[in-house]
Amino acid sequence: MDQRTCPHCHSVLESWIGPPETGWGELFVCNNNDCHYYLTSNTCLVEQGGKECLGFRYAEDPMNNFSSFNLLSWFPASLKEKAQALANASNG
Repeated sequence: MDQRTCPHCHSVLESWIGPPETGWGELFVCNNNDCHYYLTSNTCLVEQGGKECLGFRYAEDPMNNFSSFNLLSWFPASLKEKAQALANASNG
């Protein structure tokens, strides 16, 4: 199989096995903490009333024709400054 890549940062997606109770099998996930999509997802969630400690990672489900979806993920406080700098650069 060809390597799957993130359309936002072009990092190779990593294999991840979903917890059994989710019904997911293997998923492909972008684990790049510098991915623009991941870094900006936290701000989007917070603006909609979400928790500051969460973000979305780009993911694909091979059992569903590699359809993409937002995988809710931990967003560490240490990335807040980097995310804010990215938001300021986009707005300025």
